[in-house]
Amino acid sequence: MSAEAMPTGEPRPFVRNRADGHIIECNGRTAVIYAQTGPSTGASDDYWTVGQLISIQVDNARIVGLIFKVDLPETRWVSGSDQDVHVHVELVGQVNTDANDKLTFSSGIANYPHMGAIAHRIRATDLATIYTASLKNAVSIGHLSQNASIPALISIESLITRHFAVLGSTGVGKSSAVSLLLRKIIKQRPELRILILDPHNEFASAFPKNAISIDHNTFDMPYWLFKLEEFAEAVFRGRPVIAGEIDALRDLIPMAKEQFANSEQPVAPSLLKRDRDYTSMTADTPAPYRIADLIKLIDERIGQLEGKADRPVMKALKQRLQALIADPRYRFMFTAPTTMDTMRQTISHIFRIPANDKPICVFQLAGLPSEVVNSVASVLCRMAFDLAVSSDGTLKTLVVCEEAHRYIPANPDAGFLPTRQAIARIAKEGRKYGVYLGVITQRPGELDSTILSQCSTVFAMRLGNERDQEIIRGSITGASQSTVGFLSSIANREAIAFGEAVPTPMRMIFETIAPEDLPAANMTKKQELAKPDSQHLSLDSVLMRMRQLNAADGMAKDDTDSAFQTFESPLAAPKPQPEKIPWRSTEPVVRTEQSQPTVEGFRASDLIRTFRNDKT
Repeated sequence: MSAEAMPTGEPRPFVRNRADGHIIECNGRTAVIYAQTGPSTGASDDYWTVGQLISIQVDNARIVGLIFKVDLPETRWVSGSDQDVHVHVELVGQVNTDANDKLTFSSGIANYPHMGAIAHRIRATDLATIYTASLKNAVSIGHLSQNASIPALISIESLITRHFAVLGSTGVGKSSAVSLLLRKIIKQRPELRILILDPHNEFASAFPKNAISIDHNTFDMPYWLFKLEEFAEAVFRGRPVIAGEIDALRDLIPMAKEQFANSEQPVAPSLLKRDRDYTSMTADTPAPYRIADLIKLIDERIGQLEGKADRPVMKALKQRLQALIADPRYRFMFTAPTTMDTMRQTISHIFRIPANDKPICVFQLAGLPSEVVNSVASVLCRMAFDLAVSSDGTLKTLVVCEEAHRYIPANPDAGFLPTRQAIARIAKEGRKYGVYLGVITQRPGELDSTILSQCSTVFAMRLGNERDQEIIRGSITGASQSTVGFLSSIANREAIAFGEAVPTPMRMIFETIAPEDLPAANMTKKQELAKPDSQHLSLDSVLMRMRQLNAADGMAKDDTDSAFQTFESPLAAPKPQPEKIPWRSTEPVVRTEQSQPTVEGFRASDLIRTFRNDKT
């Protein structure tokens, strides 16, 4: 039944008639199509529009082109009559038909279109062939923007093993897209561990059944797991380091570790008497030691430096360490029992050994002191790589860095060097050992270009900055360069995906996620409850926490600054602190030797022993 013959009360169907155009120019990369639009053509008004794919018939193949510009040769529009238009397309590949009528897509072009070759909007079968034919074990993450009936498919194996990046401005749906990708990943690769560095504490609510969450209340990372540079970042609170104090730590920390390892043997009373070999451990070896032993060694050295120029340096270092221990914000480094080697429990918990159906660890960084966040990120990324190496690739881990420009900025003089080195090592060498990288940022222009170039799959969401668009343009190899022109105007949840995980660059829309599974869903609920007449907000608790943090900041600054002014005054013993609400809401888990977790044949204790030997 034609549209004209339908009853008046029924809706008229949308008819998209096919229109033909003809090639009038081709330079091997782009082509120009002459076509007509208007009442007599029978095609819809949006038939020739930017962002659509078209096909050009050449023998038994169809050349695929992407429309990136449409204009009028006479630059004049006449309403109600037919108009000549020029359609500019970028050539992206061709669809071939074999003897069995099977369709295949190739990104190369065998025969370029001749003058007068017929062009039209691409067929649905060709469109499906382009985005599905060459993928193995593909999963759907949404649908194509051009045709909602065709799924947007990616290869999970290529996505994770060659690293990936999600880029986009604030509010375009990056976090939702990442949570969707991670759900698809753990479904396809259940043996994979995922560590999320979450600076905004928003991903915990996105994986209620598949993840554990570690925040400043449930976080224990012993100070002896930090390398010297990482520990110094905490000691100096982001201020420039003092070379003399670093040299002293480099010399004394190995001695403290040796004392702990040989605590059953008598300790030499003087630092000048070295009856044992201290060279078996370094300041970077992940072996436990007591901070009290380190301070005692500093006191001994201070006593030996009476009247010497180095004495004030050692006294300043001692005060820095005492201020660090007293700061409640750093309690996560010192709450673990100093007389126990808790490395196995710490690594087992963070890296999910065993996973217990929760392979994701969301590491919430928002509650930690800002000056130590980079050190913590450095420790986690370094341990992920070292554990993969020590397990011969058996312990496979995906490290997801949200707000990655904080840790790996484009300026080589900015950021924290150990963190940059740890992430760069994963990006460059991690694939060999089974540790992979996911980068999320709203500022690709401020991200280290070398590390971004290691991400072989990119999901580029809306980006308005010209510098950011140039970076994406440089990342797309071959055809489809014109897709970058759409980045400033694509919708929320929409992205241009390109790289190893997709057969050819595609413009797609991510699946919709249930509201309760969205990142930061718990924050949204709290904000909805915080109405003007709501009683859920306690101003007293907010002010108390503000005062505690400000007092800690002031105490840390005063103690550190006074270290250079009170060299000769004796250090007062720390005052007893009043009983406070416990910072940890969970009791420490005591594991017996028989219940040690395994990773496909690896006992956790064996893994730690190998890891520690490698780092000695």
